[in-house]
Order: sequence, then structure tokens, then C-alpha cells
Amino acid sequence: MTSQLHVATTGSDDADGSARRPLRTINRAAALARPGDTVVVHAGEYREWVTPRRGGLSDSRRITYQAAEGEHVVIKGSERITGWEPDGGTVWKAVVPNTLFGDFNPFAEEIAGDWIVYAEGAPHKHLGDVYLNGVGFYEAGSRDEVSEPEKRTEILDAWTGVTDRVRHPEQTLLVWYAEVAATTTTIWANFQGADPNVELAEINVRRSVFYPLVPHLDYITVRGFELAQAATPWTPPTADQPGLIGPNWAKGWIIEDNHIHDAKCSAISIGKEASTGHHLATERGDKPGYQYQLESVFAARQIGWDREHIGSHVIRRNHIHDCGQNGIVGHLGCVFSTIEDNHIHHIALKREFYGYEIGGIKLHAAIDVEIRHNRIHDCSLGTWLDWQTQGTRVSRNVYHDNNRDLFIEVSHGPYLVDHNVLASPAAIELWSQGGAFVNNLVLGTVWLEPVMDRATPYHLPHSTQVAGYAFIVGGDDRWIGNLFIGGDPPTAYGTRPEGHSPAYAGTAGYDGHPASFAEYLQRIDEQPPGDHQRFLDVKQAVYARRNVYAAGARPFAGESGPVVLDGGSATVVTDGDEVYLVTDLPDGLYAADATPAGGRDLERVRFADAEFEERDGSPAVITTDLTGAAKGTERTYPAGPLAGLTAGSRRTRLW
Repeated sequence: MTSQLHVATTGSDDADGSARRPLRTINRAAALARPGDTVVVHAGEYREWVTPRRGGLSDSRRITYQAAEGEHVVIKGSERITGWEPDGGTVWKAVVPNTLFGDFNPFAEEIAGDWIVYAEGAPHKHLGDVYLNGVGFYEAGSRDEVSEPEKRTEILDAWTGVTDRVRHPEQTLLVWYAEVAATTTTIWANFQGADPNVELAEINVRRSVFYPLVPHLDYITVRGFELAQAATPWTPPTADQPGLIGPNWAKGWIIEDNHIHDAKCSAISIGKEASTGHHLATERGDKPGYQYQLESVFAARQIGWDREHIGSHVIRRNHIHDCGQNGIVGHLGCVFSTIEDNHIHHIALKREFYGYEIGGIKLHAAIDVEIRHNRIHDCSLGTWLDWQTQGTRVSRNVYHDNNRDLFIEVSHGPYLVDHNVLASPAAIELWSQGGAFVNNLVLGTVWLEPVMDRATPYHLPHSTQVAGYAFIVGGDDRWIGNLFIGGDPPTAYGTRPEGHSPAYAGTAGYDGHPASFAEYLQRIDEQPPGDHQRFLDVKQAVYARRNVYAAGARPFAGESGPVVLDGGSATVVTDGDEVYLVTDLPDGLYAADATPAGGRDLERVRFADAEFEERDGSPAVITTDLTGAAKGTERTYPAGPLAGLTAGSRRTRLW
């Protein structure tokens, strides 16, 4: 028999959890909740790490945690500190007993592990943080730096080499430094004239806010909360990946309608767990992280990494922002999941630390994952799909004002990118093969790069079973019905380090590739005899058709009948919470005869020997535009993601 358990700040954990006699803590309700039960949390602030004891039994017998209808419920990983003492100028000092932290003191825990990067001699950062009225501070390198912080208006993006403006320069003057002793932690913070004993001053205490201590607690729903201020650790794919909230290696979670912010590293984790490897490259130093990551794939298979036991999560309608590393992260545990209708922004822009695992969404092994209709902006990198991007679909998303929009790395496909707006200067980076790009609007550069020093796995279709692995030679991509608008790439984004390919506006980076599979086979036949040797110097085919190039964007030389237009402009603008596409386009958008494409219209992927399909194995359906409008097969449409886009000046609502 299912029931409701109520929690309120006026309750008692000795109560029965009824509406009239609510419990005081969510954790007490979690200890009592059984499959089919709903935990209803009433308005107020709860400072606890919720660790569910049980999971549900099926999609229809879930355990649901939800905020009471119409009530604002906040769960925080921080604690308020009021015992601050003046320590010169605008600096205050707090001496906190280590008993507050238990066996996890964020101010003693470094942000460290595989693929984190610190400049030589630079002090390592920590998981602690200080907040003043909800605004996060910056960690200083010494007590002296707390007294004399440097106001920063610009900050370097270590990947692109581009200097970005700081969103709130005054925030860079809010700094802290801590020293941890045997029984106490001393924190110095510059509150810039505010009195922390009067204002709301908080510090990180708990690692997570809603995260099980053990794996395999399935079918849990978390709905309608504000979740904030957690001391989450660095989450590379070769380590345990705890987030502010997440399932911890389970199946069938729903995380929806939440406001999630201020995770030190990652907000939502649908990632791996420690038994398949935990920072072994850093700990042992005997093999590269790449090798340990490859081993983790096989280790996961041995402990039941498959559709029946792992993944199939739903993350929807969440507002995620102001996190140091990722908005959503996952390796292996993300398979078969859906990420939709989320608003993700200001991820990894404080740049207190840097590493190679950062993005609004950063997934490894995103097998059959659907990322659709999200707004992702003001991130160091909008979406980064790394390894085993197979059966993955990125559809109907709006990317804008990111340093980079979409990066797909060392994957073999098939994966499908359709009906997106990619409006940042660095729009698409492909260190992969076997993709299909259909009806996108691309306003920035496209960077193509082979990767011949890392062989990565590919899988049987719709399965976690490994079918083989190979290097990334590049190509084997499909470009159909896309609209490219843009001229020569900006120098900062168009140039790459020595030894790397340049970025282009349009698909011209494919010049030299065969334009059909028949041409590819012909080139193979022209090579000297040999098994694998004759494949080494032949580029894979690229299939490009019905694309439109405007304002200087250039087509792949092998494309048949590209439409190239003079002039034209497009930009994404915001008006409050609304997002618009402002265009001024020449005639010719319909000249490419862009009838809707389907999965069977896309050439088979060579390495994985697989088709472009829905999760159930049926051909991919690609007939819904960015705004949700259906596209029939009886007529043609303009190139790009909007079925109603026209020439001339136009302002179109996107979000």
C-alpha cells in the first residue's frame, strides 16, 4: 500500500510523517519510504545531504521526493556561519570546529585527479567555498591575498586562448582562504564591507545534496526543489563521479523541475562509480588516463553495465547554473537517458580551476542518449560528447554565447545532430567520424580533426556490448539541409595550435575527402596491396547535399550543387527569459530543395556498420523543427532548423 510522508521545518523526526504530524528531516522520510511512496516536503530551508535508503521497483512503483505544490523548498549542502570576527579592513575570520564537517572537510579536500591541470607552482584549489547572500567567493592563494584581492574584468579560457569578460567583476573581490588544523578550520574572507554576522554568510560542508551512498537504488523521482551549495569533487570519466544530485550507478531516475546551482564541480551526475576505476592514472602514474578509461568500459560490463540495470534516466525542465565544472556529467551510467527542456548556463566561467572534463553537458559513452530542446549558453563549452557517442541524438537545442557550442570527440557514430541553433563563434568541433548533421543553423566555425593516437570502442547497435575499437581517421559524416551563415573565422577561434587542422566557416574542412562510398572504394583499390596498410592514407567519404552557405561560409568541394548566397546575417538575442533569432537573409533558402530526411536517407556508418535509428531500432524520424512544428514529406522546407524561416528581415522566438 502506497502512502505519503510529509516533512516540514516545524516537524519532528519522532512524528509519524502524516500531514498533521510531519517529520523534520528529509533523511528521516527517506529511511521510511518504500516503493510507491511519495515524500512531500513543505516550504523552508533544509540543510542536509539526502541519502535514500531504498529505491523503487519499477517505473510505476517509484519513490518520489517532491516539493509541496506551490511551496518553495531549498536543500543546501552548506551551513550558515555567524561567529565571524573582524580581522583587518574588510576581512573577517571564522574559526570552525572540524566536527561540523565530520569525516569530509571541503576546505582540506583539493580539486585534484585525472585530467585536472594546474600551472607549475600554482596553488591547488579546494572544495570549500564561501557565500554571501548566495553569491560564491573565489579562493585566494594566501591570507595576504584576502586583504588585497585583485579585481578582474577579463579571464583567460585556457582551451581556446581567448580572453573573456568577467560577468560580475565586483564578485572577484569576494575572496577567501582557509587553513585546516587538527580540530579547527580557520577561514578568512573579504566581505567588502558587509557584516557576515548580519548578512547571510554560508560555507560548504556537505559533498552532495541528494545522492545515495550505495549504487542500484532505482526508480527515484526528485521534483520541484531548489538544490544548492555542494562541495562536489572533480569528476573525470576515470573516477567516481558524484554530483550535487544523482543516482550513483542506478536505473530509471527522474530529476525534473528543479533549480540546481552552485556545485563546486558538477551539479547532476549520471555517471560511473568507483569500482571501475578511481583516478588511477593520477594515483599510479604508470599508464595514461586514456588506457584506464578504456579499461573502465570492460570493467563496467563485468559488473552489469547494460540497459536492464543502468541508465534510462530522465533529466528535464531543470534550471542549472553557476557550477565550476559541469551542469550534467556522466560516464557509462548515462546510457539510454533523456536530457530535455533544461536551461543550463554559466558553467565553468569562474575558472578557479581548469581541466579537460568541463562543459554544460559532459558525457562519455552516451549510448542512445537524447539531448533535446535545451537552452545552453554562457558556458566554457556547451556540450561535450566524448567517446562512444553512438545512437546519440542532439536535437532542437539552442546554443549561444558559449566559448564553444558542441564538441564530439573520438567517437565512431552513428550519432545525429539535427535542428539545432549553434550560434557561438566556435560552433562545432569534430574529432570524430560517423555523424549526421541535418537542418542545423551554424553561425560559427567547424573544426575537423583526426585522432590517430587513441583507439576507442564502438558497440553493437543499442547495446553496451563492445563490437570493436578503432582510431579516428575523420570523415564518414553526413551534412544535409544545414544553413551556414558566417565569413572567415575570427582569428582567436579560427587558428589552432601547431599540428592541428584549422577551423572553417562551412564544410570546406572536408576538401580532399571522397564524395561517395563508391569513390572511397575506388581510392582504396588504387592503393598498393596490403591488408590494413592500403586504408591508412585514404580519407573516408563525406556525404553533403542540400546545404545553404551564406555570408562567406564555404562548402565542401565534393558537395553536389551547394547553394551559396551573398550576404546575410543572423544572431541570437535575449529579452529577459525569452530568446530570439534575428535574421536578415537573401533569397535562396529554399533553393536546396530540403525535403525532410529520415534515418534510411542517411548512409550507413562504416566502422560501427550501423544505421541511424531510434532507440527501438526503427529508422530515425527527423521531421520536427526546433520550435516543435511538424514537417511533412509532401513539401520542401528552407535549410536550417526552422520550418518557417524566410528571406528578408525576421525575428523568430526560439525559447
